[in-house]
Amino acid sequence: MRFFFRLVLLALLAAATWLGYQLLTPVPQQADATVILRPGWSSLHIARELQQQGVIRNGHALLLWKYLHPGSTLKAGEYAFGSTSGSEGSESSLSALDVYRKLVRGEVVVHTVVVPEGFTIWDIADAMEAAKLGSSADFLKLMQSPKLVGTLIGDLDPDAKSLEGYLFPDTYQFTRSQSPREMIAAMVTRFRKEAAALNLTATTNGEAAEVNSAAANLRRIVTLASIVEKETPLPAERPLVASVYANRLARNIALDADPTVIYAHLLRGDYSGALHHDDLTIDSPYNTYRYAGLPPGPIGAPGRESLRAAMNPAKTDFLYFVATGSGGSRFAKSLEEHNRNVNLFRRTLRLTKGNG
Repeated sequence: MRFFFRLVLLALLAAATWLGYQLLTPVPQQADATVILRPGWSSLHIARELQQQGVIRNGHALLLWKYLHPGSTLKAGEYAFGSTSGSEGSESSLSALDVYRKLVRGEVVVHTVVVPEGFTIWDIADAMEAAKLGSSADFLKLMQSPKLVGTLIGDLDPDAKSLEGYLFPDTYQFTRSQSPREMIAAMVTRFRKEAAALNLTATTNGEAAEVNSAAANLRRIVTLASIVEKETPLPAERPLVASVYANRLARNIALDADPTVIYAHLLRGDYSGALHHDDLTIDSPYNTYRYAGLPPGPIGAPGRESLRAAMNPAKTDFLYFVATGSGGSRFAKSLEEHNRNVNLFRRTLRLTKGNG
């Protein structure tokens, strides 16, 4: 009997020694190494993945430690286990116990994506790729997918051909364990929240005519707001710019908005980065020099102030505006006054170039 207990004691000691070695001995980590643990994976799947990636020596040891701590949860996400550039808390070597603690605390790698006001779907797709969250082409394809567009904003804008205008400008924190669809949906959710706060998505009685009217009104406001966003960087000017376009729409005067022409060329894939006189002849419903009224849809992501301005334009008689050359705009009620402002702008440009 004494011999049996000694064997058991030796076995337990050997097991404890093995477990201690597997859990406490640091494992050299590859530089810039990250591992993505997908949502829904079991603890066994996670342990195997970590072992296969060379993060830990033995997955069974990590699994045993987890079972000895039943209240803990290994959280999904992207983890940096090596000396990853720009990541906090990454080390050149980690023990399995260090890895276990990171997973329990959920120290996932977060990718920051900044979407400024006025960004188009092309800009946003490029920003997602720059943040290493996927390819720009894949994001752009989803943003123009009829199925996803219908799913995300079909109730708000049944006629939308893309998510342009409905991906709200903000700073986002994403992880690579999220799918591109989930990231895009988060931006639309952010738009819905802001639109609701502005009472832009007010509910109706459910009558078809009311629903269609509400959707058309929302599309009109978001489209106008996207043009206002592109035309001025100054929040105080946005209601004035909105008033110019509102007045032109009321009089059935072409909007003559350069940003809509740029968008027409973006859609056609031939925008050179600068707008030239010949570009104004493009035959596109987005060319507001050729076609009166608003373009078919938004031309970028409007922010809160531009949405507010489109909903409540200033009460003015202005029909024209031109840049001052120093960041603001000059507004005019008549073509004669506008032409004087344009000449003043050109003189300012000449003086600026001369001083430069």
